[in-house]
Amino acid sequence: MSVNTLLAFSLAALLLLVIPGPAVMYIVARSAAQGRRAGLVSVAGIHVGTVVHVVAAMVGVSAILAASATAFTTIKLIGAGYLIWLGLQSIRAHRSPADDDGAPAVEVRPLSRVFADGVILNILNPKTALFFLSFVPQFIDSDTTRPVLDLATLGAVFITLGLISDGVYALAGSWVGSALRRSPRFRRTKELVAGTTYIGLGAVTALSGRST
Repeated sequence: MSVNTLLAFSLAALLLLVIPGPAVMYIVARSAAQGRRAGLVSVAGIHVGTVVHVVAAMVGVSAILAASATAFTTIKLIGAGYLIWLGLQSIRAHRSPADDDGAPAVEVRPLSRVFADGVILNILNPKTALFFLSFVPQFIDSDTTRPVLDLATLGAVFITLGLISDGVYALAGSWVGSALRRSPRFRRTKELVAGTTYIGLGAVTALSGRST
């Protein structure tokens, strides 16, 4: 694969990665609520989920998902339901007993849970699978003798860029959260805002069509 192809793909992938979606919102929410470590753990979880999509594309599972409207809709609705469940959990934390300052106690999720939620969230995102089916192949030479290796290379580039861009979001979310956590009002509302955001993203995901 030529250097020019890799550069063109990198620029296109980076443009897609920096646009906030469910994964970025999850990373920012965890960073703001629990700090930098939780944010970076959520980034790792998200991109383990991306690895699953890369492997699925390499073995052709993505083709089945793209060809079957039923499979696409099923995975989409499961993903939307998971987002809504995360939102309800955050709202539940907002309603938890108050701490010594009179603000609701912050739900500190174990890092293993933060990681697992990130993995599941991205695995259940059918648009990620369709990205590797409909967008990535445009950068693979039709005459290549090693399409699987080329796909794996582009997947690795995408994941590397994703770790960098999402890592920036995690650090930014942690910085903003650190500043805002000193505000009692923010402490009372952050889980509510995160929860309603997840629920809204879940609704949008459920109602969205097949277009990417």
